[in-house]
Formats: sequence, C-alpha cells, structure tokens
Amino acid sequence: MKVIGIIPSRYNSTRFPGKPLAMIKGKTMIHRVCEQAWKSKLDAVVVATDDMRIAEEVLSFGGQYVLTDPNHPSGTDRCCEALYMIEGQYDAVVNIQGDEPFIDPEQIDQVIELISRDDTQLASLAKRIEDEKELFSQNTVKVVMDREDNALYFSRNPIPFMRNLNQDKWLQRGTFYKHIGIYGYKVETLRQIAEMQPTALEISESLEQLRWLENGLNIRMGITKSESVSIDQPTDLKKAEQFTQN
Repeated sequence: MKVIGIIPSRYNSTRFPGKPLAMIKGKTMIHRVCEQAWKSKLDAVVVATDDMRIAEEVLSFGGQYVLTDPNHPSGTDRCCEALYMIEGQYDAVVNIQGDEPFIDPEQIDQVIELISRDDTQLASLAKRIEDEKELFSQNTVKVVMDREDNALYFSRNPIPFMRNLNQDKWLQRGTFYKHIGIYGYKVETLRQIAEMQPTALEISESLEQLRWLENGLNIRMGITKSESVSIDQPTDLKKAEQFTQN
C-alpha cells in the first residue's frame, strides 16, 4: 500500500498569523514538521498551503508543496484538494498537523500500519491522560473506544462521566484518553468525507471527526505513549525551544 503524508499549512491562523514560518532554534516550524515526517515510512510528503511565502520556504529546504484554496474550513478539506493535485497514485493519506514540529515519526508509522489494514476506513491515535488539569480542560479532546479500539465518541468534556465519585478521584478510578490529532484515511474515504455536510454533534463540540461518526464511518484508534508539543500561539514557542536540542 502506498501512503502519502500531507501537511496542511495555512498562513492566517487566528491566534498566530504566519505560524508555519515561526523560527524554532534556527529552523521554521514547517521545516521541522517535514523533517519529522521524512523520518517515517511514508512514500511521499507534501505540504498543502494557501500562501506563497510558505511554499517558497518549503522549496528552500527541498520539500514539495501544492497551493490550495485559502477558504477551506479544515485541514481535512485541504488534504482532499491537495490529493487531486498531487502526481502519482496513492491508497491512503496521513494528515499531519502543521503545528507539531516534534511529532514522533513512530506515531506516523503507527497510523500507517492502522490505515493499511483492509477493514480500516479512518485511523487516529489516543494517549492515556495522567494529568487532572488536562482531563478537565476543554482544549483537550477526549475519546472513548469500543473493545476493538474503534472510536465511539469524542468530546471536550471528560468521558466517561464518573457518577457518584468526586472529580479529584476520577483519574484514580477511571481510565481516560485524549485524542492525538493525526489522521489516516483511505483515499476513497477522504473523498467521501469531503462531501459530507456539517452535523449537529460536530457543531456542538466543534470537532470534525464527529461528522464522520455521525455518518457511520469507523475510526480505528491506536494507543501511543509519545507526547508532542503543539504550537497554538506565540508563547508556545518557548516551550518548543525547550523540547529540542538542535
């Protein structure tokens, strides 16, 4: 199976304009994301961007890019357009977040392994929550799974709810997982979900993966122990600099 990695990278982030070009110890963020992706088992890596400044930066370090519509509502939509523009035939796509400059290549390979299975339409990762603040943060997306590791639901609230138990005991008595925002799609599934309209649950939680579940698709989850650093705003750059040695 041939799998391509696509890195959606837009310039006008609301909280951090120009984020892909932010410098982290001498390298731009988009450069670092590509370097990590190149270490994986992907057959190809392409940046899908809406801005020539990002495109020129990608070219400067030997990467590949395609220019996409600036008005896409999500990275998934940007990946779908990019797929039509990329030369070559691929069986699956891995959507790699453009704001995680230190993503573990083994996580990418884990998604490749999951999406390569015949019975997998969509794949993603989850990590066990061990911090109480993270458990109750609306910025941390939680996921619950069935016995075959298919996602049942995603929420910004803690799930499952621990009835008749004080919240300070939840982590001691329950097992909770946060969603890691990397996706794998079979090509035909990616094209299918790009045609889906927003759904009630998606709008309520502001989580696009709920649209896929509401439309009857299965999301196979893998469990990871790796932690990454996501850059959401300029103040996160200091945290990122502490994360890298080079």
